[in-house]
Amino acid sequence: MHRVPTLIAAVMFAMAAMASPAAADNAAAVRTFYDFLSNPGSKKHADKVRANLTADWQSIGDYSGKAKGAEGFIAQLGGFSKRIPDLTWKVEEMLEVGDRVIVRGRATGTPNGPLFGVDGKGKAFEIMSIDIHTMKDGKVAKTYHVEDWSGALRQLKGK
Repeated sequence: MHRVPTLIAAVMFAMAAMASPAAADNAAAVRTFYDFLSNPGSKKHADKVRANLTADWQSIGDYSGKAKGAEGFIAQLGGFSKRIPDLTWKVEEMLEVGDRVIVRGRATGTPNGPLFGVDGKGKAFEIMSIDIHTMKDGKVAKTYHVEDWSGALRQLKGK
């Protein structure tokens, strides 16, 4: 009988250790990423995300071997801000495991013209994204990401 309270105390101690300030810092650093995705034309948000990325941060969206650095990524999203002025990226779920922060996100927007060659004539889209952020010293060092852009194009085509 005396072992149960000891076991409960040990589990509670372990859980408290996992919810350390470092974990909160990692989540805060990752959240600046999604704040920028929802405000890709904002210099203020671009500066905040830069401050939370390592100098050698990489954005990896496929297996081509080509990764984007921070400035290429920020420039690409700046273009998105012109094509999709109401782009919003919401964190639906965030999990932290070791030095990784995994995010299931929801992106919505209404392009004001053709997007990836598809003219949606004012139609909106809603897609899912999955991102795996690797953390180093409280900053995002690498981001693997997958977005359902083909789903967005189907919605814009009305199919």
